Amino acid sequence: MSARIYQRPKNAMQSGKARTGDWLLEFAPAEAKRPDPLTGWAGSGDTRAQVVLTFPSAAAAQAYADRHGIAVHVTATPPRRLKLQSYADNFR
Repeated sequence: MSARIYQRPKNAMQSGKARTGDWLLEFAPAEAKRPDPLTGWAGSGDTRAQVVLTFPSAAAAQAYADRHGIAVHVTATPPRRLKLQSYADNFR
């Protein structure tokens, strides 16, 4: 059983940063998704794909994974780059 730990990214459609400090533990898919013959929707019998655990820090998520014997890959958060410009720059 393997999983990845990552920090929730900021929503690109909104300016707020709510819940971006949370760390998530998401399990890797155990089997490939296949189309349903009746509806055509993609799905699988893997129920762990629906489980996403939230932690306040990366250390807490790592401790949970170690306690339950889950092999994890921690993905670091890329640095945020701000493009600071004035309103007048839109008209140049």
